[in-house]
Amino acid sequence: MTFTRNLTALVLVLLLSACSVFQKPKPEPVKEPEKATMITPMTEKRETLVATGYAVISIQNHKLPAQQRLLAIRASKLDAYRALTEQVYGQQLDANTTVADMTIMSDTFRARVEGVVYGAVLVSITPVGDDTYETTLSLDRHVVEELRSLYIAHLNSKNR
Repeated sequence: MTFTRNLTALVLVLLLSACSVFQKPKPEPVKEPEKATMITPMTEKRETLVATGYAVISIQNHKLPAQQRLLAIRASKLDAYRALTEQVYGQQLDANTTVADMTIMSDTFRARVEGVVYGAVLVSITPVGDDTYETTLSLDRHVVEELRSLYIAHLNSKNR
């Protein structure tokens, strides 16, 4: 009697376990892509930030052509750093419009960028045409996050 009971229990266990083996797996829920908000920084969407700066050789303030080229390279690098700083910290923009008799009399804009950038990688310095240099820099997303957190901590300590 116990042999029959054990055999029945074993067959029942095998049948029930077979049912669980042949069940269709449930499909994973499809994640919808997150919508970008005004608060979501661009660096969360890109692994690295890339910025390019330009400078004209002939307008550099030196008589020697070789020195003008070196100054243009330096100016294009600074322009690339400015563009990178804009991407990391944003840009402060002041605008003023004067209207008289329903006509715009003057329209002025002033843009300002402020911040600290370190850890940028120099990707390339390339002559463009006969009279311009182009410099490209890149900055890793993790460095950007660190820069922003240090900047916010600096602003908080300044306001206390």
